[in-house]
Amino acid sequence: MACHTLAALALLGAAVPGVALAASGEKIGTVDTAFQWIGRDHDIIVEAYDDPGVQGVTCYVSRARIGGIKGTLGLAEDRAEASIACRQVGPISIPEPLKKQEEVFSERMSILFKRLRIVRMVDAPRNTLVYLTYSEKLIDGSPQNSLTAVPVDRATAIPVRK
Repeated sequence: MACHTLAALALLGAAVPGVALAASGEKIGTVDTAFQWIGRDHDIIVEAYDDPGVQGVTCYVSRARIGGIKGTLGLAEDRAEASIACRQVGPISIPEPLKKQEEVFSERMSILFKRLRIVRMVDAPRNTLVYLTYSEKLIDGSPQNSLTAVPVDRATAIPVRK
């Protein structure tokens, strides 16, 4: 299911400039959390996303997925909770100036409305990249969110678009 969503987002991103790409998402693994008699079990999926604008940074996102018949068919609404950890996985290089704040990944979590989003922010004074993941769906008036940061060596300046 996630592969089809990622492929669709990649095609959409190629067709519409400015749309966040999710083409580089890669399933790392899953952990079952509840057995389902029919369809896949409820689980937690861990995926890796390489930042499309920053070479050498990968974000790891974990999120719950609903199983059963609805989950297997892609009709279930997954929970609006996710966790993120972004890390330097190689030499960092930034080929093009970055926006001060930019959505870098987006993935559908329900058939109609809910999306999981990852936004990159540049903290220029600290030479740090900050990544925020959140869902559009409000839970008790506030979206669930998670935050991580990747400090960049001061020898590598982060170019920011004006």
